[in-house]
Amino acid sequence: MEERDYQSLLVQQEGHIVTLTFNKPEKKNPLSQEMVNELLWALDDAEAADEVRVIVLTGAGNAFSAGADLKGMTADRGKLEKKGDFDDLLLRFDTLKKPIVARIPGYVMGGAMGIIACCHFAIACESAILGTPEIKRGLFPMMIMAVLQRVVHSRELMKLILLGEKITATKAKEIGLLTEVVPDDRLDARIAELAGQLAKQSPNAMRMGLNAFNEQRKMSVEEALPYLREQLYAVLSSEDAKEGLSAFFEKREPQWKGR
Repeated sequence: MEERDYQSLLVQQEGHIVTLTFNKPEKKNPLSQEMVNELLWALDDAEAADEVRVIVLTGAGNAFSAGADLKGMTADRGKLEKKGDFDDLLLRFDTLKKPIVARIPGYVMGGAMGIIACCHFAIACESAILGTPEIKRGLFPMMIMAVLQRVVHSRELMKLILLGEKITATKAKEIGLLTEVVPDDRLDARIAELAGQLAKQSPNAMRMGLNAFNEQRKMSVEEALPYLREQLYAVLSSEDAKEGLSAFFEKREPQWKGR
Protein backbone atom coordinates (compact mmCIF):
# COMPACT_ATOMS: atom_id res chain seq x y z
CA MET A 1 0.00 0.00 0.00
CA GLU A 2 1.04 3.55 -0.66
CA GLU A 3 2.51 5.39 2.34
CA ARG A 4 0.78 8.62 3.35
CA ASP A 5 1.28 11.21 6.07
CA TYR A 6 -1.59 10.12 8.31
CA GLN A 7 -2.16 12.05 11.52
CA SER A 8 -5.14 10.19 13.02
CA LEU A 9 -4.96 6.79 11.36
CA LEU A 10 -2.43 4.00 11.78
CA VAL A 11 -1.90 1.68 8.79
CA GLN A 12 -0.17 -1.67 9.28
CA GLN A 13 0.14 -4.45 6.72
CA GLU A 14 1.09 -8.05 7.40
CA GLY A 15 0.98 -10.35 4.41
CA HIS A 16 -2.40 -10.06 2.67
CA ILE A 17 -4.05 -8.32 5.65
CA VAL A 18 -4.02 -4.58 6.33
CA THR A 19 -5.16 -3.15 9.66
CA LEU A 20 -6.48 0.42 9.81
CA THR A 21 -6.54 1.80 13.37
CA PHE A 22 -8.27 4.94 14.60
CA ASN A 23 -5.30 6.26 16.55
CA LYS A 24 -6.49 8.87 19.05
CA PRO A 25 -6.92 6.61 22.12
CA GLU A 26 -6.64 9.49 24.62
CA LYS A 27 -9.95 10.80 23.22
CA LYS A 28 -11.48 7.36 22.50
CA ASN A 29 -10.82 7.78 18.77
CA PRO A 30 -13.43 10.40 17.81
CA LEU A 31 -14.51 10.67 14.19
CA SER A 32 -13.01 14.02 13.30
CA GLN A 33 -12.98 15.47 9.80
CA GLU A 34 -9.35 14.44 9.63
CA MET A 35 -10.07 10.85 10.70
CA VAL A 36 -12.90 10.43 8.20
CA ASN A 37 -10.85 11.85 5.34
CA GLU A 38 -7.83 9.69 6.16
CA LEU A 39 -9.99 6.56 6.31
CA LEU A 40 -11.38 7.35 2.84
CA TRP A 41 -7.81 7.57 1.51
CA ALA A 42 -6.79 4.32 3.25
CA LEU A 43 -9.79 2.37 1.96
CA ASP A 44 -9.05 3.47 -1.60
CA ASP A 45 -5.39 2.51 -1.22
CA ALA A 46 -6.25 -0.88 0.28
CA GLU A 47 -8.62 -1.66 -2.57
CA ALA A 48 -6.07 -0.61 -5.18
CA ALA A 49 -3.26 -2.74 -3.68
CA ASP A 50 -3.21 -6.21 -5.27
CA GLU A 51 -1.36 -7.69 -2.29
CA VAL A 52 -4.13 -6.68 0.13
CA ARG A 53 -6.97 -9.18 0.39
CA VAL A 54 -8.55 -8.32 3.75
CA ILE A 55 -9.07 -5.06 5.67
CA VAL A 56 -9.36 -4.96 9.48
CA LEU A 57 -10.75 -1.75 10.97
CA THR A 58 -10.29 -1.03 14.67
CA GLY A 59 -9.57 1.58 17.31
CA ALA A 60 -6.53 2.02 19.55
CA GLY A 61 -6.92 1.46 23.28
CA ASN A 62 -10.24 0.43 24.81
CA ALA A 63 -12.52 2.02 22.22
CA PHE A 64 -13.41 1.48 18.59
CA SER A 65 -14.65 5.07 18.39
CA ALA A 66 -16.66 7.38 20.61
CA GLY A 67 -18.41 8.78 17.52
CA ALA A 68 -18.40 12.26 16.05
CA ASP A 69 -15.83 14.72 17.31
CA LEU A 70 -18.21 17.57 18.18
CA LYS A 71 -15.30 19.96 18.70
CA GLY A 72 -13.64 18.90 15.50
CA MET A 73 -16.59 18.90 13.12
CA THR A 74 -15.34 22.12 11.52
CA ALA A 75 -11.66 21.52 12.13
CA ASP A 76 -8.95 21.09 9.53
CA ARG A 77 -9.02 17.85 7.52
CA GLY A 78 -5.33 17.30 8.09
CA LYS A 79 -2.52 17.08 5.58
CA LEU A 80 -4.31 15.08 2.90
CA GLU A 81 -6.41 16.51 0.11
CA LYS A 82 -10.14 16.32 0.82
CA LYS A 83 -11.67 13.08 -0.40
CA GLY A 84 -15.06 13.34 1.24
CA ASP A 85 -17.24 13.68 4.31
CA PHE A 86 -18.92 11.17 6.63
CA ASP A 87 -21.74 10.38 4.20
CA ASP A 88 -19.14 9.71 1.49
CA LEU A 89 -17.42 7.32 3.90
CA LEU A 90 -20.59 5.33 4.53
CA LEU A 91 -21.23 5.15 0.78
CA ARG A 92 -17.63 4.03 0.18
CA PHE A 93 -18.22 0.88 2.21
CA ASP A 94 -21.01 -0.01 -0.24
CA THR A 95 -18.53 -0.17 -3.11
CA LEU A 96 -15.73 -2.11 -1.38
CA LYS A 97 -14.74 -5.27 -3.25
CA LYS A 98 -12.54 -6.60 -0.45
CA PRO A 99 -13.86 -7.93 2.87
CA ILE A 100 -13.63 -5.59 5.85
CA VAL A 101 -13.74 -6.79 9.46
CA ALA A 102 -14.52 -4.46 12.36
CA ARG A 103 -12.47 -5.32 15.46
CA ILE A 104 -14.29 -3.79 18.45
CA PRO A 105 -12.17 -3.55 21.63
CA GLY A 106 -14.56 -1.40 23.68
CA TYR A 107 -16.76 1.67 23.24
CA VAL A 108 -18.71 2.24 20.02
CA MET A 109 -20.89 5.34 20.05
CA GLY A 110 -22.85 7.49 17.62
CA GLY A 111 -21.51 7.66 14.09
CA ALA A 112 -19.15 4.75 14.73
CA MET A 113 -22.24 2.54 14.99
CA GLY A 114 -22.87 3.30 11.33
CA ILE A 115 -19.35 2.27 10.42
CA ILE A 116 -19.57 -1.14 12.07
CA ALA A 117 -22.99 -1.66 10.44
CA CYS A 118 -21.27 -1.14 7.08
CA CYS A 119 -18.50 -3.68 7.70
CA HIS A 120 -18.91 -7.22 6.39
CA PHE A 121 -18.03 -8.64 9.81
CA ALA A 122 -18.17 -7.02 13.25
CA ILE A 123 -16.42 -8.86 16.08
CA ALA A 124 -16.57 -7.39 19.60
CA CYS A 125 -15.10 -8.27 22.97
CA GLU A 126 -17.57 -9.11 25.75
CA SER A 127 -16.92 -5.87 27.63
CA ALA A 128 -17.76 -3.64 24.65
CA ILE A 129 -20.49 -1.03 25.13
CA LEU A 130 -22.43 0.37 22.20
CA GLY A 131 -25.03 3.08 21.73
CA THR A 132 -26.52 6.03 19.88
CA PRO A 133 -26.74 8.68 22.62
CA GLU A 134 -27.46 11.62 20.26
CA ILE A 135 -31.09 12.03 21.41
CA LYS A 136 -29.86 12.83 24.93
CA ARG A 137 -27.89 15.77 23.57
CA GLY A 138 -30.75 17.21 21.56
CA LEU A 139 -29.36 15.64 18.38
CA PHE A 140 -30.36 12.64 16.27
CA PRO A 141 -28.36 9.88 14.48
CA MET A 142 -29.61 10.98 11.07
CA MET A 143 -27.17 9.55 8.54
CA ILE A 144 -26.39 6.28 10.30
CA MET A 145 -30.09 5.31 10.32
CA ALA A 146 -29.74 4.47 6.63
CA VAL A 147 -27.15 1.75 7.32
CA LEU A 148 -28.32 0.62 10.77
CA GLN A 149 -31.75 -0.30 9.40
CA ARG A 150 -30.06 -2.85 7.12
CA VAL A 151 -28.84 -4.96 10.03
CA VAL A 152 -31.05 -4.05 13.02
CA HIS A 153 -34.76 -4.87 13.22
CA SER A 154 -36.89 -1.71 13.08
CA ARG A 155 -38.40 -2.18 16.56
CA GLU A 156 -34.97 -2.64 18.12
CA LEU A 157 -33.61 0.27 16.11
CA MET A 158 -36.35 2.55 17.41
CA LYS A 159 -35.44 1.64 20.99
CA LEU A 160 -31.78 2.27 20.24
CA ILE A 161 -32.10 5.70 18.65
CA LEU A 162 -35.12 7.09 20.56
CA LEU A 163 -33.98 6.12 24.06
CA GLY A 164 -30.26 6.65 23.53
CA GLU A 165 -29.41 3.94 26.03
CA LYS A 166 -26.14 2.01 25.94
CA ILE A 167 -26.29 -1.71 25.20
CA THR A 168 -23.92 -4.60 25.84
CA ALA A 169 -22.09 -6.49 23.13
CA THR A 170 -24.33 -9.51 23.77
CA LYS A 171 -27.44 -7.39 23.18
CA ALA A 172 -25.88 -5.85 20.07
CA LYS A 173 -25.37 -9.35 18.64
CA GLU A 174 -28.95 -10.31 19.48
CA ILE A 175 -30.33 -7.39 17.46
CA GLY A 176 -28.09 -8.09 14.46
CA LEU A 177 -25.47 -5.35 14.82
CA LEU A 178 -22.58 -7.70 15.58
CA THR A 179 -21.41 -10.91 13.94
CA GLU A 180 -19.76 -12.39 17.02
CA VAL A 181 -18.92 -11.62 20.64
CA VAL A 182 -15.81 -13.20 22.14
CA PRO A 183 -14.03 -13.06 25.52
CA ASP A 184 -11.81 -9.98 25.79
CA ASP A 185 -8.61 -12.04 25.82
CA ARG A 186 -9.71 -13.90 22.66
CA LEU A 187 -10.47 -10.86 20.49
CA ASP A 188 -7.12 -10.61 18.71
CA ALA A 189 -6.91 -14.36 18.13
CA ARG A 190 -10.41 -14.48 16.65
CA ILE A 191 -9.73 -11.51 14.38
CA ALA A 192 -6.50 -13.11 13.16
CA GLU A 193 -8.29 -16.40 12.56
CA LEU A 194 -11.14 -14.83 10.59
CA ALA A 195 -8.89 -12.52 8.56
CA GLY A 196 -6.65 -15.48 7.76
CA GLN A 197 -9.61 -17.52 6.53
CA LEU A 198 -10.76 -14.67 4.30
CA ALA A 199 -7.26 -14.10 2.93
CA LYS A 200 -7.11 -17.72 1.74
CA GLN A 201 -10.10 -17.31 -0.55
CA SER A 202 -9.85 -16.48 -4.25
CA PRO A 203 -9.22 -12.72 -4.58
CA ASN A 204 -11.06 -12.71 -7.90
CA ALA A 205 -14.13 -14.55 -6.58
CA MET A 206 -14.16 -12.26 -3.54
CA ARG A 207 -13.95 -9.15 -5.71
CA MET A 208 -16.61 -10.27 -8.18
CA GLY A 209 -18.86 -11.64 -5.45
CA LEU A 210 -18.81 -8.52 -3.30
CA ASN A 211 -19.33 -6.29 -6.32
CA ALA A 212 -22.34 -8.39 -7.34
CA PHE A 213 -23.69 -8.30 -3.77
CA ASN A 214 -23.38 -4.50 -3.68
CA GLU A 215 -25.06 -4.07 -7.06
CA GLN A 216 -27.95 -6.48 -6.53
CA ARG A 217 -28.99 -4.68 -3.33
CA LYS A 218 -30.11 -1.78 -5.52
CA MET A 219 -32.34 -4.02 -7.67
CA SER A 220 -35.68 -5.74 -7.48
CA VAL A 221 -35.62 -9.55 -7.52
CA GLU A 222 -36.74 -9.47 -11.14
CA GLU A 223 -33.76 -7.29 -12.03
CA ALA A 224 -31.27 -9.02 -9.74
CA LEU A 225 -31.66 -12.61 -10.95
CA PRO A 226 -30.72 -12.01 -14.62
CA TYR A 227 -27.83 -9.81 -13.48
CA LEU A 228 -26.58 -12.45 -11.03
CA ARG A 229 -26.88 -15.16 -13.71
CA GLU A 230 -24.52 -13.11 -15.90
CA GLN A 231 -22.14 -12.67 -12.98
CA LEU A 232 -22.16 -16.42 -12.32
CA TYR A 233 -21.14 -17.12 -15.92
CA ALA A 234 -18.43 -14.49 -15.64
CA VAL A 235 -16.91 -15.95 -12.48
CA LEU A 236 -17.11 -19.49 -13.93
CA SER A 237 -14.92 -18.40 -16.83
CA SER A 238 -12.22 -16.92 -14.56
CA GLU A 239 -8.77 -18.45 -14.08
CA ASP A 240 -9.34 -18.75 -10.33
CA ALA A 241 -12.52 -20.78 -10.88
CA LYS A 242 -10.68 -23.18 -13.19
CA GLU A 243 -7.85 -23.47 -10.66
CA GLY A 244 -10.30 -24.02 -7.79
CA LEU A 245 -12.08 -26.85 -9.61
CA SER A 246 -8.80 -28.45 -10.64
CA ALA A 247 -7.48 -28.28 -7.07
CA PHE A 248 -10.70 -29.86 -5.78
CA PHE A 249 -10.47 -32.86 -8.11
CA GLU A 250 -6.73 -33.20 -7.57
CA LYS A 251 -7.15 -32.97 -3.78
CA ARG A 252 -4.69 -30.10 -3.28
CA GLU A 253 -4.75 -26.48 -2.14
CA PRO A 254 -5.55 -23.99 -4.91
CA GLN A 255 -2.93 -21.49 -6.08
CA TRP A 256 -4.90 -18.34 -6.81
CA LYS A 257 -3.88 -15.97 -9.57
CA GLY A 258 -6.42 -13.29 -8.65
CA ARG A 259 -8.05 -13.25 -12.07
